[in-house]
Amino acid sequence: MARHKRSDDWGFPRWRSYGDKGRSAAKVRLCDRVGCSNVGDRPAPKAPHSSERWYFCEAHAAEYNRNWNYFAGLSPEEAARREAEEEMSAKGFRKAAQWKWAGPGDGSRSRDEMRALDALELDSDADFKAVKAAHRRLVKQTHPDANSGDQEAAKRFKQVQAAYDVLKKAEERKNGTAA
Repeated sequence: MARHKRSDDWGFPRWRSYGDKGRSAAKVRLCDRVGCSNVGDRPAPKAPHSSERWYFCEAHAAEYNRNWNYFAGLSPEEAARREAEEEMSAKGFRKAAQWKWAGPGDGSRSRDEMRALDALELDSDADFKAVKAAHRRLVKQTHPDANSGDQEAAKRFKQVQAAYDVLKKAEERKNGTAA
């Protein structure tokens, strides 16, 4: 059991912080920019691919980032080669931006929207203008008034209407015009 220590707190209000931090001063790293006395809590590399870091305040970190040249010290040929290598490695990551098992598309449409496009007999990259045209064409073909007594046409008509509603709501959400 810890021994009780004498306290300088003589009741309320409490003049020191809670916890075991004691009375020692907090260690604060200052900005590495000469003459700046702000807190330096934003690390910046001293050189490309270096583990050494400068620690700047927010204003000086922003200035440092604006003036940063990743290709400093390289010849134009070396800079072009490194840029091409970086671009090739970045392309590999861009290809993995979507789940391939989820089906075609760029990842901007939901599974319900993809099913609705299939119901309207459209490709996954169809715009809303094509959706409207396909909806109009399929409604004319499957409308119950034009196909009286045909249960398959009535079922298909309901499917087309539901698909159009899904895509219309998605378009309204995308454009910010949903009520």
